[in-house]
Amino acid sequence: MLEFHPQNKLTPARGRLLVSEPFMDDPYFKRTVVLLCEHGEEGSFGFVLNKYIDVNIKDVIEDLPRMKSRISVGGPVKNENLFYLHTLGPGLEGSREVIPGVFIGGEFDVLKELIKAGEIKEKQIRFFIGYSGWVENQLEGELKEGSWLVLPAQGTDIMDTKDNDLWAQVLRDKGDGQSYFANFPEDPNLN
Repeated sequence: MLEFHPQNKLTPARGRLLVSEPFMDDPYFKRTVVLLCEHGEEGSFGFVLNKYIDVNIKDVIEDLPRMKSRISVGGPVKNENLFYLHTLGPGLEGSREVIPGVFIGGEFDVLKELIKAGEIKEKQIRFFIGYSGWVENQLEGELKEGSWLVLPAQGTDIMDTKDNDLWAQVLRDKGDGQSYFANFPEDPNLN
């Protein structure tokens, strides 16, 4: 039997994924995968991993060399700001680990120098314009409504910008009776 609003077996936490349910109509979150970077009593924030813009990082930060790295739309909050995830570790002062081997933030001037020196490869960093945020208890309410599945994250899911259908792939990988969501049409009326 198909379960259209499956129960979450995991609770939201730093380093977990939020995968939108297939019928979510929100323009920012339709068929998205969000990496939660923080979750606590005061709220939650993270980055949409699978929405991109066709802009080079050099066009956003003028004094950086061209990189092949795709820029993601991290969410609707503070979309005038640039954020980043990386695998550089605690060597980038001020960074915090989100999941093993993947870090958020750090000293931006040091990061720029590493990029200019060619010491950072495309797969070591992801840039985001804006972020996704929830105030206290907002995410819990959306989970009760069945808007999100909470899944474990893997570093490969997070740092790979080549996968254009991450939403479906994450659901297929989950198995556990939820993989059928990956094949739902975006508009069931066209079926």
